[in-house]
Amino acid sequence: MGRSRYKIHEEYYPYFITCTAKSGLPLFSIPAVAEIILNNLLYVQRQREVTLYGYVIMENHFHAIVLGDDLSKKLRLTKSFMARQIVDLLQELNKFKHLRELQFRKLSHKKRSDYQVWEEGFHPKQIDSDKMMIQKLEYIHFNPVVRGFVDSPNDWRYSSARNYNGEAGLIPVTLFSG
Repeated sequence: MGRSRYKIHEEYYPYFITCTAKSGLPLFSIPAVAEIILNNLLYVQRQREVTLYGYVIMENHFHAIVLGDDLSKKLRLTKSFMARQIVDLLQELNKFKHLRELQFRKLSHKKRSDYQVWEEGFHPKQIDSDKMMIQKLEYIHFNPVVRGFVDSPNDWRYSSARNYNGEAGLIPVTLFSG
């Protein structure tokens, strides 16, 4: 199917997005890299006026539910900025194996960088009902449980599950009440 399937058409709906590290490389299992993602999720909320309803950061991808005007552009710029921060951090931490992999897997048409941190796109899926929103939030929060990393969604630090359980999460989210 063509790429047009994954576009934001109606910006007044929230969207479930997935951003994946190039070739499934487990970059986000490095706590400082996960922190970059968290900081950028916080930034888009505060500075780019994007509403964040939920998120989870896994070892090689993250999911989020977001809403905002000009969302495609804001997410594209944020991913680009995160990529630069991640490459800089990997260089600082001497993670040369990861850097070589990001360089080797880079698509030939990507000329502006020596590395490609992300798979292309963020695969937005429009959320057009309360039922779908609840299903996507549960999917996000149970992702680490299904993968066998934790027994309970609240045990995964890099998730909004704690926010929805009335506890302090690592970053704030806008709680969906349905």
